[in-house]
Amino acid sequence: MARKKIALIGAGNIGGSMAHLCLLKGLGDVVLFDVIEGLPQGKALDLSHAGPVEGFDGNVIGTNRYDDIAAADVCIVTAGIARKPGMSRDDLLGTNAKIMSSVAEGIKKHAPDSFVIVVTNPLDAMVTLTQRLTGFPKNRVVGQSGILDSSRYRSFIARELNVSVNSVAAMVLGGHGDDMVPIRSTCLVGGVPVEKLIPAKRLDEIEARVRNAGGEVVALLKTGSAYFSPASAAIRMAEAYLFDKKEILPCAAMLEGEYGVNGYYFCVPVIIGAGGVEKIIDINLSANDKKAFDESLNHVKDTVQAMNRVLGVS
Repeated sequence: MARKKIALIGAGNIGGSMAHLCLLKGLGDVVLFDVIEGLPQGKALDLSHAGPVEGFDGNVIGTNRYDDIAAADVCIVTAGIARKPGMSRDDLLGTNAKIMSSVAEGIKKHAPDSFVIVVTNPLDAMVTLTQRLTGFPKNRVVGQSGILDSSRYRSFIARELNVSVNSVAAMVLGGHGDDMVPIRSTCLVGGVPVEKLIPAKRLDEIEARVRNAGGEVVALLKTGSAYFSPASAAIRMAEAYLFDKKEILPCAAMLEGEYGVNGYYFCVPVIIGAGGVEKIIDINLSANDKKAFDESLNHVKDTVQAMNRVLGVS
């Protein structure tokens, strides 16, 4: 059986980390694309030298030409500028919208049957733009958001209780921004509701840190944003698709009536399998969660409208 082909659009820190993960996990052959000459080629060459050490046989090439992503099974997009200290995800809107316009056209032309995962910020607007410009059906364009946000929630809870992260289940929904919505009722530690283990005031503090976790990393790095964890989250989605796992994951999906939302990408639990986003899972939200959910949605709507103004779309 021929190997699958994974195209990584953007060869920065996230792109390089994803390429490494793809090869280590044996997901297929990798194409690293970037507009900066030499960057994807250098990372691809370096990764190929790791093959004999790690025992992977997948091919990896670096390129500055969209032609080389031809017939990719999966395209994961990280292209765009990263946040710097003091910047919100929304501050990236104008520049990244223009970059994503070019990326979407390249994918549409050269990988028209691919499953597209968008990582670029501001996520909810960028995945909207990608689906709009490619014209791909909504099940084949999805945004990576809630997997990362939920992982941060789980990590903080596990550290607080000094337990394995594998013992913690949790879900963060809504927009991928400072008003994301940690759903406390979904947070279980060994099957026990987290509210029985951690006082409400401390949970409030942990959830506030979850919302600002990306900014916390940016402030520490000073010259970039998180890359190991977003890379892992995006590859988790690619695995679910390539291996038809039917895995329930919190992702930014196009909603058409679900959760009372119509015509917007918004993070909710979905099933990802060989059909892409195969189903949206509806969960009951408490009154407080629904209020936060709606506030987050309003922010997403504002961001999409701001993007439309930048692009001159009515």
